[in-house]
Amino acid sequence: MIPQLDKLSGGEQEFMYKAPILVAILIAGADGEIDRNEIEEGMAHAKKKQKAASEGMIELYREISEDFEDKLKIVLQNYPVEVSQRNALIVEELSQLNSVFPKIDRDFSKQYYQSICDLAMKVAKSSGGLLGMNSVGSAEARYVKLPMIKDPAAI
Repeated sequence: MIPQLDKLSGGEQEFMYKAPILVAILIAGADGEIDRNEIEEGMAHAKKKQKAASEGMIELYREISEDFEDKLKIVLQNYPVEVSQRNALIVEELSQLNSVFPKIDRDFSKQYYQSICDLAMKVAKSSGGLLGMNSVGSAEARYVKLPMIKDPAAI
């Protein structure tokens, strides 16, 4: 287990592992369709984060990236198929990070927040824009900056 998450309840710890998957679903599915590029970008980002982070973040993303696509599909099954309903639930759920961040190490919460913001942008750019490359589509733009989550560095 990750020492930075020791102060959290079991449910809160589990949510910290789930939130990046929720971010990938929210951004990838914002346009109504989660395509392969978006899933692959999410997996690549999770694997990349293992190499360039603190020990706690490395462990977190090691766990998340393992069977990422399967985890994403399992989590996705628990949400409505209809996009606006699904997104509303995910937005509400992600906002719970605002009450979790103050309970953990500030540096870790800042790294975590930055990592999910990076993930959101990578997923959004993976299939939007001209020829589906490197541009954020209008559906993703609404969520890509994760406005439901307060930046722990600004608190």
